[in-house]
Amino acid sequence: MLGFFAMATLSLFSFKNHQPNDEDGIQWMTWEEAVMLNAESPKKIFVDVYTDWCGWCKRMDKNTFSDPEIIKYMNENFYAVKLNAEQKEDIVFNGNTFKFVENGKNGFHELAYSLLDGSLGFPTMVILDENFSRILLSPGYKEAHDLMTELQFSAGEYYKKTSFDEFQMGGGE
Repeated sequence: MLGFFAMATLSLFSFKNHQPNDEDGIQWMTWEEAVMLNAESPKKIFVDVYTDWCGWCKRMDKNTFSDPEIIKYMNENFYAVKLNAEQKEDIVFNGNTFKFVENGKNGFHELAYSLLDGSLGFPTMVILDENFSRILLSPGYKEAHDLMTELQFSAGEYYKKTSFDEFQMGGGE
């Protein structure tokens, strides 16, 4: 009986520690996971397109994506996807199979290429609506306050009323 109690307590403790929360950081997922979750419960999708060798991408992970306000806002309002622009695995989406394309030393993934309109600079963030239409394409490193403006513009659906530039200047509120 004591063994059962110890196992039940250990299991409960393990389960509790693996529940995602804002203290764990942004709840990153794969493209496929976001598509599946979006089908069940539609939400906007934030895609961080990165590469393993990108120093600015690592800096965004360390500084911007670890900011408590960004973590909380992102987890509440978006399905957050990490998409390696050089991943080798195929991604099937909307009846299309996106593949890795050999190109020089590194190559690129067709989904990243498509999302970024062929402009493969990193990091680049893409924000999509619930129907996978692009709201915002945002190249380059962002400090937390700059990223928050983009997240609020998208989650608050200000893009339906005004341009991002007008929103930044206070004309969208």
